[in-house]
Amino acid sequence: MDTVQAVKYRILRLCDEHNMSINKLATVCALPPSSVKNILYGKSQNPKLLTIKMICDGLGITLGEFFSSPEFDGLEQEIK
Repeated sequence: MDTVQAVKYRILRLCDEHNMSINKLATVCALPPSSVKNILYGKSQNPKLLTIKMICDGLGITLGEFFSSPEFDGLEQEIK
């Protein structure tokens, strides 16, 4: 799994944990639904940290909590 996929899976898992649709997530995070969907559907290959921070703010979690998850624990090194 690469970093972009890990971000995608983490967002989907958080939506599931909060019983929230993608559109609802976008609304509570003050983001356009297209921004969230671009991350989830692979159009955004380099999601901005500010976007991830806004998602965290909307869900009431910290960036540390976002990245402290199984999705990120097993990532391979990007630079080889």
